[in-house]
Amino acid sequence: MSDHDQSLWRKTCQEHVESTSLSADLTVDLAVIGGGYTGCAAALTAARAGASVCLLEAQEIGHGGSGRNVGLVNAGLWLPPEDIRGYLGANAGDRLIDLLAAAPSAVFDLINQHGIACDPVRKGTLHCAHSTAGSRNLQTRYAQLTASGAPVKLLSAEQARQRTGSAAFHEALFDPRAGTIQPLAYVRGLARCATEVGAQVFTNSPVQSLKHTAGVWELKTSSGTIRAKSVMQATNAYHQHLQASAPAYVPVYYFQYSTGPLSDNLRASLLPGGEGAWDTGLIMTSFRMDSQGRLIIGAMGDLGHVGSGAHSAWIRRKMTALYPQLADQALVEGWHGRIAMTSDHLPKITRIGPNALSVHGFSGRGIGPGTVFGRMMAESLLANDPALLPVPIVSSHRESWAGLRRAYFETGAALTHLIKARFGP
Repeated sequence: MSDHDQSLWRKTCQEHVESTSLSADLTVDLAVIGGGYTGCAAALTAARAGASVCLLEAQEIGHGGSGRNVGLVNAGLWLPPEDIRGYLGANAGDRLIDLLAAAPSAVFDLINQHGIACDPVRKGTLHCAHSTAGSRNLQTRYAQLTASGAPVKLLSAEQARQRTGSAAFHEALFDPRAGTIQPLAYVRGLARCATEVGAQVFTNSPVQSLKHTAGVWELKTSSGTIRAKSVMQATNAYHQHLQASAPAYVPVYYFQYSTGPLSDNLRASLLPGGEGAWDTGLIMTSFRMDSQGRLIIGAMGDLGHVGSGAHSAWIRRKMTALYPQLADQALVEGWHGRIAMTSDHLPKITRIGPNALSVHGFSGRGIGPGTVFGRMMAESLLANDPALLPVPIVSSHRESWAGLRRAYFETGAALTHLIKARFGP
């Protein structure tokens, strides 16, 4: 594991799940591949319903994007409502919009029900306009969201300054449904809760082969075999082995840095209402506070790439442009993770065989949607009822030129950050 895989969240996580690698042969109702939000939510749902379930994770729980993201619990997807309806149609689109409008409630309800120690703060989020074009984007989103029943508010430049503590923004869109969490603690808490209701969770157990024989699925690891009636694959951007069912996506890296805990005076001047925030820039910036008063700020980019120096130089300049009072504060932690991006920014559920489904492509919105998709996919597989799924199954999904597009995004982010680090944020 590289230095940039060691996130602040790993060092501050208060949740722990007891697990070992698979070392026996088991027979279960549902086998789940992948220990992120989607897989852990599915395992918890299935076990609570009385099914026998095992989860197989190649590394440790939350090793992938679930343990490395910003921790914003948002409602909905990146797409505004009209785009979702345009891709899915009115009925399926409205259903997904309604399901994901309630996604933050699903997350915070699980946290409250199970006492998950993940620093939950449900004070909303702020989508901040970095330019006049950004303001137009927010105004469009505001009109579509309110028409769909969302309780969002469009804030003026002065209101945005008061809420963020920064004078950098033209407007902001406030969503009171949303909030922030310690993301790794949440996913480990889900896994812990799943084991408490009977799920078997195995870590350091990569699935090396998956086949359907005589009406039963066989999942083989190096030291054991699982036989299952149903299979759910939720590996997203950290898929290993199993090339026949590998998800197609464009990998996009996102990095974050954090300060140390700030003084009370400094802490009070940044996001005093407790919201999480991100801006409308093409190379987006996110920023939030954690429970110990650290500012966490991030953007698109790979800290293991040759352009990592541009990313780190730019993020420091960006921090001080947003908050000049932090000019003498060091950035003491830096980490990154991968996002599985689809061309239309919609998650994909594909069928990989009889009573076996795969899901991927949350495009940076994994916490709420991942939790909802995991729950509903488990319910659908146990009942053998596709109507219970949050989106229709697609027969297959392909992404053209994924490798070139990944290089394009990373090179563009590095060049943007290099130029802005030298000449302005």
